[in-house]
Amino acid sequence: MLGNYFYHSTVRKSVIAFGTLFNNISIQHTNDATGEVISKIKVPISYGPIQKFLARVEQQPNFDRNAAITLPRMSFEIVNYKYDASRKTAPVTKFCLLTPSEKTKIKKVFMPTPYTIGFRLSFAAKIQDDSLQILEQILPHFQPSYKVSINMLEDAEEIKDIPITLTNITFRDEYEGDFTERRAIVYELDFDLKTFFYSEVPTDETGGIIKKVKIDYASAIRAPREQRYVVTPAAVKDYNQDQTQSLAANLDMDKTLMEVTTNTGLTVGRYIQIGDEVLRLNEVNGTNVLVSRAQYGSTMREHYQGDVINQITIQDDALIEIGDDFGFNETRTFYQDGKVYSSSQGIDV
Repeated sequence: MLGNYFYHSTVRKSVIAFGTLFNNISIQHTNDATGEVISKIKVPISYGPIQKFLARVEQQPNFDRNAAITLPRMSFEIVNYKYDASRKTAPVTKFCLLTPSEKTKIKKVFMPTPYTIGFRLSFAAKIQDDSLQILEQILPHFQPSYKVSINMLEDAEEIKDIPITLTNITFRDEYEGDFTERRAIVYELDFDLKTFFYSEVPTDETGGIIKKVKIDYASAIRAPREQRYVVTPAAVKDYNQDQTQSLAANLDMDKTLMEVTTNTGLTVGRYIQIGDEVLRLNEVNGTNVLVSRAQYGSTMREHYQGDVINQITIQDDALIEIGDDFGFNETRTFYQDGKVYSSSQGIDV
């Protein structure tokens, strides 16, 4: 009734991200007289309620016995799920999703549903100093939030920065009975993890990026078009590695005259790429070429004899990937033939 099967492991990823934050906490015991470190213990962490681990410890009252469960120990668990109306978007709104396997195709997916997952991090220790060492290694990182990056959809580049907010701290000292009873100082830290739940990602609803925009101008409504403006995306870097030329001599920094092995295909006004620097061709005189350096936001570099020259051509325009920067090719055409463009037929009639 609700739709096809899908599973994005949202809760599982959230649990892993949260638990990983605290998997490298340790405590030290030192000699009060000399300050020498006597021992260093990495505090284990696992998923589950702290009461379960305390119960295991209390079942082994012998302090000298080698126990499988010892203190200090950390644990965490999910305590609640809450819908977050403050991050709500229109339920029918879609966004474009890019898949790494098809960088010229996009998928339209409904906006995710915002939820807040409540986590409780608990840690127990036998002495107060151990618990304070753990606490002090956590609190400075939450002011009051700490962000982690999570890839929300495995088959797509949908990486979000998920804030984890510290909301409350409580502690208790469980020290009842005589001196032979085990003592447990327990701290509980509550966190809110603001995540998103995604719906089904369609496998057949795909589309390409816009490759062409055409606008017809007329002097009156429903009048024949008099001018047509067409714009298409222009590549600002090389994609196909055509390697049509190479440098015949070094090209130093700030130099604008370069020497090439052949001028085949070099046209004034076009762009070339050497390494990661884009250059504009201003004048071609045999194998001597006058250029403008560091075009399209690229960085000027020093180039050497034999370095490959790639031309940025119309073939590169067709290979622009979603998310890349690009420029524009513009054409204007004037008409006096009394025709209009038919969108149904795709021609002028």
